[in-house]
Amino acid sequence: MSFRKDFVWGAATASYQIEGAFDEDGKGRSIWDEFSHTEGKISDNSTGDIACDHYHRYKEDVRLMAELGIKAYRFSVAWSRILPDGTGAVNQKGIDFYNDLINELMKYGIEPYVTLYHWDLPYALHLKGGWLNDDISDYFEQYVTIVAESFGDRVKNFITFNEPQVFTGCGYFEGSHAPGYKLADKELLHICHNVHKAHGKAVRALRKNIRDVKIGFTMGTTPTVPMSDKDIDAARNSYFSCGNGHFLFSESFWIDPIVFGKYPENLMSAYGDILPEISAEDMKLISAPIDFIGLNIYTGNIVKTGEGGCAEKVPCPAGHPRTAIGWDIIPSSLYWGTKFYYDRYKLPIYITENGMSAHDCISLDGKVHDPNRIDYLNRYLLELKKSAESGADIRGYFQWSLLDNFEWAKGYSERFGLIYTDYPTQKRIVKDSGYWYKNVIENNGENL
Repeated sequence: MSFRKDFVWGAATASYQIEGAFDEDGKGRSIWDEFSHTEGKISDNSTGDIACDHYHRYKEDVRLMAELGIKAYRFSVAWSRILPDGTGAVNQKGIDFYNDLINELMKYGIEPYVTLYHWDLPYALHLKGGWLNDDISDYFEQYVTIVAESFGDRVKNFITFNEPQVFTGCGYFEGSHAPGYKLADKELLHICHNVHKAHGKAVRALRKNIRDVKIGFTMGTTPTVPMSDKDIDAARNSYFSCGNGHFLFSESFWIDPIVFGKYPENLMSAYGDILPEISAEDMKLISAPIDFIGLNIYTGNIVKTGEGGCAEKVPCPAGHPRTAIGWDIIPSSLYWGTKFYYDRYKLPIYITENGMSAHDCISLDGKVHDPNRIDYLNRYLLELKKSAESGADIRGYFQWSLLDNFEWAKGYSERFGLIYTDYPTQKRIVKDSGYWYKNVIENNGENL
């Protein structure tokens, strides 16, 4: 049995990680432009100023997608390329770039999936308070309205936010990502409620301006994987837990308000004295129906049932395989993550990111051989197929990433791409895994 006949096979990227041209054609600065230009913030002292130079090389990149048979391309729009100050005057050259990219995709029959926010907040809005400013959701709605009016005649699939728990958790709690803050819970809760309201207003703008639009919300998630069948309940309960000292990286904290129209009860009782004002009107806005949930899954946590029925993490044994970035390889995380999400929320699911960082290099024959990535993808896709066959509504899979790129605080030290980027020359080389993925797409996964 294969994936559904209309299964979407794609690849994904993000604007700051690949576009470059950080100050060209009227683009404003983002918080990542500022962060990467601050000494000591990026591990290899690099920036995204050039990245993969996709801004100038998008035609070549789209042609390579077409050669690999990729059916859909998930990319993000840089808010500050459209609105240099985050609000106000529109930068027409930014609109032109994304129009050109979308038209190029359409020429090859590649369906665009647009992520509206993949972490690169306009720096001008950051100076106004960023996500702590209660006007931020209105600014976001203005931006999304412009995107919808400009591209909605061709783009029908949108993701409002990518991994909100990561850009809030790493950016405003741990300080390892832009803007590098370490805030208290009260401020973090305020930020998160503003993100939720911005999502709701984005949904409103998209529905108003685009006919037949499909809207999703993407979570970066590390599923709990039961060690045995008797540990399933403990794993599920742990996966969706949310309470004191644990909300930013909670699944239910982000998705329950959108699907169920309310924050988890444990959160409300644990933080009641420091929560921002939350009105019934807010919750109605936030819970406007969406069409799918996106999940970014790379690894998982194996758990067993411990004292009182609670989940206890089971360490991986010595020598357990890891990716180059140090993440444990746990293919069943793709099965359990999609299963638990579908069981709870009953919404169609796309894997909007999955992939492997590997120690790739150009071999003597001029090619890039990455059998470890092929094995990784094969194992994970088998688990995704298992989930689909067991009843989860899995609509598509986007491999991360199309290209090796700027990997946030890791700079250029990690390579996730199906296509090798030689940064000094910007030469692209399709890796063995890219050709393998082409074969998987051609067979709709029946050859796995």
